[in-house]
Amino acid sequence: MTGYVQFVDTAKSFGPIDVVRKTSLGLDRNSLVVFLGPSGCGKTTLMRLVGGLDQPSSGSILLGGEKVVRPDRRRGMVFQSYSSFPWLTVKNNIAFGMRYRKDLGATERAERISHYLKLFGLADFADSYPNRISGGMRQRVAIARTLAAGSDVLLMDEPFGALDALTRERLQVELRQIQIREEKTIIFVTHDVEEAVFLADRIILFSRRPASIVADIDVATELGPDRPLEIRETQKFFELRNKVLHLIRNETGVVV
Repeated sequence: MTGYVQFVDTAKSFGPIDVVRKTSLGLDRNSLVVFLGPSGCGKTTLMRLVGGLDQPSSGSILLGGEKVVRPDRRRGMVFQSYSSFPWLTVKNNIAFGMRYRKDLGATERAERISHYLKLFGLADFADSYPNRISGGMRQRVAIARTLAAGSDVLLMDEPFGALDALTRERLQVELRQIQIREEKTIIFVTHDVEEAVFLADRIILFSRRPASIVADIDVATELGPDRPLEIRETQKFFELRNKVLHLIRNETGVVV
């Protein structure tokens, strides 16, 4: 097994409850991998193990060949709830992500803030507070802050779930573009099949709890790296979405 992120015979239980069955899996660097499965199946637990927020009951997680034992800035997390700091402006929220970067001087910090403000379309709102911007913008701030921290791996737990449909679509397109431009490894957790197919280079489909891998789907080969919104209207996208839905319904017994 190879990969930048590796699950090596990884299993997790909480007391008598088995959450993740023994799992071995390798994820390539600079790829966007979606963990898909029914609600409560253990997807988020696996992601938290990568983040070092929990430890496996058995087996291990490796990042670049090193065992994950605690959180560090190589792995940043973005959650469904808007995690911007309300007492800081947009630019200071992004700056907060660099608070432990001893390798950056004042000029470099300012350049990174400017870079991410422009990248996420936030430059006009740099001095605004989170309560003055939309939910979609607040999620952009959270992602920008995580990237500014220098995270190699971005862990995203249903980050667009609370957004309206149009904002969600727009951020999905932006995330694909940013992932390619910034060359980040992203693990994205969702139970939304259409979101998974649109975003993923690769979908790892999990069973009901305790989670085990049902299917490993190479989306990049079937759809390519470019994902304009119009791809959702193509026959190829429709067929792949239905294939994934069929797998979930038949392999897990759950309709999502």
